[in-house]
This record gives sequence, structure tokens and C-alpha cells, in this order.
Amino acid sequence: MTAAFIPVRGGSKSIPLKNIKIFNGKPLVYWTIKAAQDCVGIDKIYIATDSEQIKACVSQFSFPKVEVISRSPDSATDTAATELAMLEFASKYDFDTIVLIQATSPLLTEKDLDRGMEVYREPGVDSVLSVVRQKRFCWGKSGEGYVQPLNYDYRERPRRQEFEGFLVENGAFYITGRKGLLDSGCRLSGQIKAVEMSEDTYYEIDEPGDWLILEKLMRQRRIDKHGNIPDIKMFLTDCDGCLTDGGMYYTESGDEFKKFNTKDGMAFELLKKRGIVTGIVTGENRSLVRKRAQKLQLDICESGIKDKLNCIQNLCREYGISMQNVLYIGDDINDREAIAAVGYGCCTADACDEVKAVADYISEKKGGDGVIREIAELFLKNVPLFSSR
Repeated sequence: MTAAFIPVRGGSKSIPLKNIKIFNGKPLVYWTIKAAQDCVGIDKIYIATDSEQIKACVSQFSFPKVEVISRSPDSATDTAATELAMLEFASKYDFDTIVLIQATSPLLTEKDLDRGMEVYREPGVDSVLSVVRQKRFCWGKSGEGYVQPLNYDYRERPRRQEFEGFLVENGAFYITGRKGLLDSGCRLSGQIKAVEMSEDTYYEIDEPGDWLILEKLMRQRRIDKHGNIPDIKMFLTDCDGCLTDGGMYYTESGDEFKKFNTKDGMAFELLKKRGIVTGIVTGENRSLVRKRAQKLQLDICESGIKDKLNCIQNLCREYGISMQNVLYIGDDINDREAIAAVGYGCCTADACDEVKAVADYISEKKGGDGVIREIAELFLKNVPLFSSR
């Protein structure tokens, strides 16, 4: 039996409770669990944690292979080696092969794990680890302070395409046998082979800066999979918090005003040129919103809407468009159902966590900063001018 082992503690100091902090719409640990769930070579997934919050969060994922187990306080300290948690697990559970997976490597995919399992099954292999190839010129320093190259000759500097570089552990996964783990007390032992992963998996989430880098990389991965974006025929958005920054501004006389972004106005113009139905569906019931929709020449302006999902369903019937071909952008809890139901649900970078959890795409920009333009450009380049509805 092959067991995936994912240790997640609750005591991270650099990013508190980082393992369940929302990362690209899901708790961070979700992404590595999903990779293990989708790997055909893994039979069971054990999430070992000392945190009741993490236990409750993981239990909501409903992945059939997953079992949440406890780990001792000693194995969850800042200074404890991961091997301590692995050895505790090995002393209580029966398995043949263990796949240690780090929740801090969210770019891990089931294909990476599949390749790892294939290499591990090769004759004579005792352990496997994931690595990234780095084509960098490394130098070491002597006791006198002088430096010398470690992996190349500076007198004959190789071109990048001809340079083999070196392999770096990216910490995503390690595979070994139960006996090897118990005998050596280490995640790797015996004859070791490596599986190279993509260059962008070099990063692990340890500090807030790593988080920002990896979120952007994963976002780009999801954008690049154009199959995830359906044929959009209706483009709808909430108003406050999407077209605006969500602020409410008043003059001394009590008049309300809002700040809209001109880049969003151009986005609607480009969408309309491609025959896409455009509109606003908002809970607000203010003439200011209707005037903005009129100025942008939008097809739809539904204001004062309490049930946005029902409204969008009615619009689909009116225009003869499937919900699968609708894109909707929101930012708050009253947008959640609509975002989850349409073909491509989006939210702003500053949306609430409940909304991010169901969104297909989370924008890099905050509400009022050009969110509509950013999201429109995801697919406009693939839509010809003057397409029919």
C-alpha cells in the first residue's frame, strides 16, 4: 500500500496558519491534497496535524482517499525535523511505500507524482526526490575570503543552452519504503533517483514574499489552460467592489459619488465589438449605477437584485444563452452562488475568502483598479471581432 503523508502544523510564525490560508481560491493545503488524490499510484492520504482548525478545514474537502490524523506536539515545533512526524506515523500505521508531500509546494501536480512513482518502481531504486534544474554559476569562498567557481570554468563560460547546471531540492515530494525509513530514520536512503519538475516549482512558501510569487505563478498556470475558460457569450459584473473600490463618498451636501476606472469602460467596448452581451447585476438600487451602465451602453443593468443567481438564470433564458457561457465577477458573499454557478466565475483580489473559495479566477487587481479589463483580456485575444451571439 502506498501512503501519501502530508504534515501540516498550526504553529507557523512567518505566516500564521498558512496551511489553511486561502491561496488562489482554496486553502493552501488543498492543492497538494488534490495532486495526491488524483495520482493513481497513491492509495491513501494521511494529513497529520496538531491543529483542530486544520482538521476541520481538511474534513470539508471530502476527498475520498483522505484521513486526518493527529501528530504529537513534539513533532510540530519550529525545530522538529519532518522525519520525527514520519517516524511517528510509521510506528502506528501499516504501509509499504510513503510519499512525503509538503503543503508548501502548491504547484505540485498529479503528473509530477505519477512520474515519481514510475521512477520509484524502477529496479534498484530505494528512494526518489523532486528537484528543479538551476542553470546558475555557483561560487564558493575559501577561509581567506577568496572565491572560486564550483560548477564551471569562468575562463570558458558556457552558453545557457549548453550548460547542464545543477539539481536543487524543491521540497515538493519524497518517496521511500517503510523499512528504509525505519532503518535509516531519514526520508531518503539507499539508491536515490530524482524527478525533475518545472522551473517555477523552485519556490516553497516559507515567507510572505514566497506566497506572492507562487500565487502569481499558479494564476498564470490557470490562465494558460484556455480549456478552462468556456466560450463566453455574456459578461456580467457586480458594481460596488468590482467596478468601484467599494467606497462610499459623499459631498458636504450629502450627494453620493463613486469612482469608476476608464480601463473598465474600454473593456466593455471591446467586449461589445465581439458580440458579447454585457451588463451589471447589483444589489444596489441607485440612479448613479444606471447612469454609468447607460454611458457604457451596456445591454443589461439589473439593480436592487437580492437573488443574483436567479436574475442571471432569467437573463440566460431571455437571451437564449447557457449558464456555461456566462462570466460573472463579484467580490462579496452575496455573489458567491452566482460565481459558483456560471461557466466562469471570477472575483477581485480583495474579495472575501468565501467568494475566493469558489472562483475560477481571482484577479490580480482590486476592485476599481481595472478588474474588468484584466479579466476581459484573459479571453478577448481568442475572440474574433464582430462574432455573432
